[in-house]
Amino acid sequence: MPSNAVITPSTLSIKDLPWQINWNKDKCTLCGSCTTVCPVQAIELGVHRKREIKVKMGLKTESENDYSIYYGIRQKTDPAFSCIGCAMCTQVCPNDAIMPMHSDEQSKLAMHSNRGGAARTRGGRRNDTGSLLDQIKFVRISMLTDPALDAGRHEFSMNTLIGRILPPEEGIKTFNEQGWMPPVREIYPLMIGGMSFGALSPNMWEGLQMGVAYLNEELNMPVRMCTGEGGCPPRLLRSRFLKYVILQVASGYFGWDEIIQAIPEMKVDPCAVEIKYGQGAKPGDGGLLMWHKVNKLIAAIRGVPTGVSLPSPPTHQTKYSIEEAVAKMIQSMSMAWGFRVPVYPKISATTTSLAVLNNLARNGYAAGLAIDGEDGGTGAAYNVSMNHMGHPIASSIRDCYLNLCKIGKQNELPIIAGGGTGKNGNLAANAAALIMMGASAVQIGKYIMQAAAGCVGSEGDRCNVCNIGVCPKGITSQDPRLYRRLDPEKVAERVVDVFTSFDAEMRKILAPLGRSTALPIGMSDALGISDKAAADRLQIRYCV
Repeated sequence: MPSNAVITPSTLSIKDLPWQINWNKDKCTLCGSCTTVCPVQAIELGVHRKREIKVKMGLKTESENDYSIYYGIRQKTDPAFSCIGCAMCTQVCPNDAIMPMHSDEQSKLAMHSNRGGAARTRGGRRNDTGSLLDQIKFVRISMLTDPALDAGRHEFSMNTLIGRILPPEEGIKTFNEQGWMPPVREIYPLMIGGMSFGALSPNMWEGLQMGVAYLNEELNMPVRMCTGEGGCPPRLLRSRFLKYVILQVASGYFGWDEIIQAIPEMKVDPCAVEIKYGQGAKPGDGGLLMWHKVNKLIAAIRGVPTGVSLPSPPTHQTKYSIEEAVAKMIQSMSMAWGFRVPVYPKISATTTSLAVLNNLARNGYAAGLAIDGEDGGTGAAYNVSMNHMGHPIASSIRDCYLNLCKIGKQNELPIIAGGGTGKNGNLAANAAALIMMGASAVQIGKYIMQAAAGCVGSEGDRCNVCNIGVCPKGITSQDPRLYRRLDPEKVAERVVDVFTSFDAEMRKILAPLGRSTALPIGMSDALGISDKAAADRLQIRYCV
């Protein structure tokens, strides 16, 4: 820091920042690629003045100062421009002259990111507190008494159902009284969760849709993708690919004018309609698309002006109870498609999940319940919400499934789990554990962004700028200079890779259980854990 610089309360040194730029002067050719590609402008070309002391021979000769000027890279210490560790500078440098290094000092950034009285918002995931799902093991292996299968030689049917599955006598009674049967769809148990057209870049969203279409039409895997809040491109609403899509309506109702007007022109029905009441990563906060990302295209689809932030209320403001929400929202959405499309709500995992579930079980219109746990990712949330609010998905799913068993509805109302599945890369194992605890399907979001597009965000607060539209990989940016870095066809290829590898791993898990014709939903006797308290809480085997 220059000697004449003003030191203020928010002045930081490079040592205080979580990421520090390691720049090699000898290798650098000053091409400027690193400063151009930096999404947060953490580095700049600077002029450096170096002083060298030259000592002359002789006892009475005074030393002299020799000053030299050179140009190089300088890291900013302003908290607003702190390095996020995305390493885009490293990727574009032709000489390996620059690399961000994680500091061994505790970051002071959290104490300085509230300038102007605004709480810190961050995209990405909450700080890592460990994953209970990764501790669960599959302990029931068929040897002699049950038919163990070979994952490579047997045919497997791993599809699941979404929709109200009534017993025959109740189905006939419902049809006679109401003139319709609850719609049911056969889907793959791994779904792509709600990430909106607006939260994701056009190239990323298109790549996901292309991958889903390929999985369905070429590999016969009925994978489904949820649109998230905000509608979707009009051409998708009028295409035959809509049947692979779950339309989400949330409390902001963004984009739903476009969807409702397109119903008469739809060639096919959507797979389902998801009504979002909560998100696991920010329960009670609602959604937020910041103004940085609301360009003309997003504004046109959502029916809003450009350049304004789009917050969604934490709850649907026209509904004041669970009963009213079911009566108004689920029934009205069912009627819009002539009772041909399953409609279900999505809620945050909380201690009130059972109250919602019990109400849905009594109502004949709800097609299921999606529950989002605390470890789910999000495009934008307050730190205090991400790190200190929410409920783990494992115990919430387990409570709901056991409650369905008590009332005899465990085979009637499907539960969809989400939030932290594959958080540490163990996607198939985490999904299988949730299914054996009672989930009929599992949603993923952040995992598919990491696997299909190379998201560099992490629980260590690396990158995580999804909310301000400067994603270095172009995944969550609406700036064409950034999202053109992302090739939709390459994203689609990686989506296919993720699902085919997941399929192979799931077969490896299910084969020793002797299960090949149906998902082992609720088969908790196959699960074990070395944590006694967790085993008692989840009612699974305690194994040490």
